[in-house]
Amino acid sequence: MLYPNQMASPFVVSSGSRQHVKLSRLFTSCGRHNLFIGRYTQSLSIDTNINPFKVISHNTRVQRCYSSALPIDAIKDSIKSTLLKEASKKDSPFWDETHSGKTHKLKMLNGLNSYANYQVTDEKVDIEQRLSAVVDVDTPLNKPDPLDEWYLETVSPNQTGQFAIHRPSRLLNGDLAVRIPKGVAPLDPYVNDPFVLSRPDVHDISATIGNDLVGTDHPVLNSAARYFFNDEDGGKGKGKQVRPVMVMLLSRAIMQMGGTDTGGYNHILKSQRRLAEITEMIHTASLFHDDVIDNADTRRGKPAAHRAFGNKMAILAGDYLLARASICLARLRNVDVVECMSTVIEHLVRGEVLQIKDSRTGVADIEGYLRKNFYKTASLMAYSCKSAALLGAAGSTCVSSEVIDASYRYGKHVGVAFQLIDDALDFEGSAASLGKPALADLHAGLSTAPVLFAAESHETDLLPAMLRKFKDEGDIDLALKCIREAEGVRRTKELAAVHAELAMDAVVKALEPSPYRDSLVHLACRVVDRSR
Repeated sequence: MLYPNQMASPFVVSSGSRQHVKLSRLFTSCGRHNLFIGRYTQSLSIDTNINPFKVISHNTRVQRCYSSALPIDAIKDSIKSTLLKEASKKDSPFWDETHSGKTHKLKMLNGLNSYANYQVTDEKVDIEQRLSAVVDVDTPLNKPDPLDEWYLETVSPNQTGQFAIHRPSRLLNGDLAVRIPKGVAPLDPYVNDPFVLSRPDVHDISATIGNDLVGTDHPVLNSAARYFFNDEDGGKGKGKQVRPVMVMLLSRAIMQMGGTDTGGYNHILKSQRRLAEITEMIHTASLFHDDVIDNADTRRGKPAAHRAFGNKMAILAGDYLLARASICLARLRNVDVVECMSTVIEHLVRGEVLQIKDSRTGVADIEGYLRKNFYKTASLMAYSCKSAALLGAAGSTCVSSEVIDASYRYGKHVGVAFQLIDDALDFEGSAASLGKPALADLHAGLSTAPVLFAAESHETDLLPAMLRKFKDEGDIDLALKCIREAEGVRRTKELAAVHAELAMDAVVKALEPSPYRDSLVHLACRVVDRSR
């Protein structure tokens, strides 16, 4: 039985089946987030000749209702849909940190017919009371980003159906031409090329992770965890390593601002290098999990991990990488950085929740889609860059709050641009260049940015296909036609260029001129001007 203690009208769900115990536990786990469990009672009213549930009050004696045909699968599906709908809301209390300090305790009460009743109560444990007297354990150190500005107006048609006259970026011969801020030196492979300049810091990151950070006694788990970090395939599995490159270039650029002695310089740079490794571990763990969820066949030009090791081992390998990353993160001994990078892991989960919700409904609005992309892609880049600045600030007097904020904005906008270009390449690239099949998103039933832009002007034609997840014959051809007519790919690339320019402006204004600062600008250019 369940007695939610935060509802105006408490209710009890009773059943002659032992399944009610599982439901009670599920409801109880949801109670800490103030979800509206009252809605669930409505969803439990399923069309059936046998009604196994009865809603009763606290003052009414519990009655058992026997059923030999308990529709538990339908109930689970209904609960899942309600949870996903609630958790996917931008302001959902499901993610409200103000409730993170509450501990909910189950009290066993005398049950009827040997079934136990459960009641949810809010009781602070003694250790929390002692901690609260010393430090605020509930208030986040880092102010959350409201995620309310995506600059969509720069790529939206005006009332006449034409695009705005002022465009911050443009296409030349089908390629993006991104505006480079004044004062930035032209790209020189010997001076400010981001991948050349960062090579001494990142060339052996995969080897360090594979050999030193993720070793385990279990041979299969060991092979799975190292799957994308070994050199047996010529380094193909390592990927572009954009995130470690960003972290180390930004760390070096901040060091150029001075304020750090030689001993402190070496110590801080060592911690920032470890942060780059942690960033790559978290990213790789997310790939393990994403490929299982999406049932992907390939990743980085080789079979996806779950194809090589099976679903269970791929999930365990991803979990193991996150665990090892968390241990390495704690050893940095910086509370602000720990909170930043832990937030990334939460955001990865939130992004998957939003994607699962979209896959069930088939439709998402463009702002919701960009928010999901931030959680899944840009958050890791944003908070990794911010963490690099925080580590730099720990040993330097020249790293201001403006520099830390600019570092976050650089990573955020590069991350948003990165995913938008990925969306565009899915329609333009080939399997050989992408490392995965072209049009993979459409075939998976996903409505990405080009589709969502096209749906704004072709809703009548495109929406039914989106709801069907492009499963019917002709749906994909229809989507491609609508995207061409609405310039969906072009608008996606233009929006990516806008965010790349915002990233450039952030570091140019906050950091002192140096080859490392300029390399960050050219890295943002590379993100939007790529074919894979």
